[in-house]
Amino acid sequence: MEKILKFLQSIAKNNNREWFEVNKPKYLEAKLQFEDFLEGLHKELLKFDDSLAGLNPRKLGFRIYRDVRFSKDKRPYKVNMGAGFSAHGKMEQEPGYYLHLEPKKSFVAGGIYMPDAEKLAKIRQEIDYNTKDFLKILNDKKFKGYFKALGDFDKLKTAPKGYPKDHPHIDLLRHKSFIVSHNFTDTQVTSKDFVKNVAIVCKTLKPLNDYLKEAIA
Repeated sequence: MEKILKFLQSIAKNNNREWFEVNKPKYLEAKLQFEDFLEGLHKELLKFDDSLAGLNPRKLGFRIYRDVRFSKDKRPYKVNMGAGFSAHGKMEQEPGYYLHLEPKKSFVAGGIYMPDAEKLAKIRQEIDYNTKDFLKILNDKKFKGYFKALGDFDKLKTAPKGYPKDHPHIDLLRHKSFIVSHNFTDTQVTSKDFVKNVAIVCKTLKPLNDYLKEAIA
């Protein structure tokens, strides 16, 4: 993991195609090590989540190449390595687990990111009808030990259509993504227990994933 973080530090300082082409062997080595880690993590996740069976963990990492077509930031490469674990692959429109490695900014996240309109409506309806179970998950002592609250990066500023502004749980219904995350220091990332510690965090957030899966089923 030290080599992965070191490579990411280097590409953050030299984010250009010329440097990357010269140092591509270092990238390929880091990519291989990351895939080895994903393989080990997959084995740990299968101990408590059999919905991930059948996945090829070595294919779950995201590309390092950035899509700059519609971005003001024209840097060609990401400065992190990430991977998504969910029943059908990489958390595309379904709950799962996300691993993000970046010097001083590594984290594990879970839940569902920006579901489409139909899925979002179903999740809001489930929270409206079954708030008790949702709050039980969020307020669980072990859960709160890792996750402070749902990420609020894309919440609506007002009530979603169909719900009154004075709804008792309007703060939850305003979310457009249902994501929690837990940060890791570089020291934790490079420790021998990192794969097991990531798995523990994922196991703790599994009840949230299960609730969301039930909602959109």
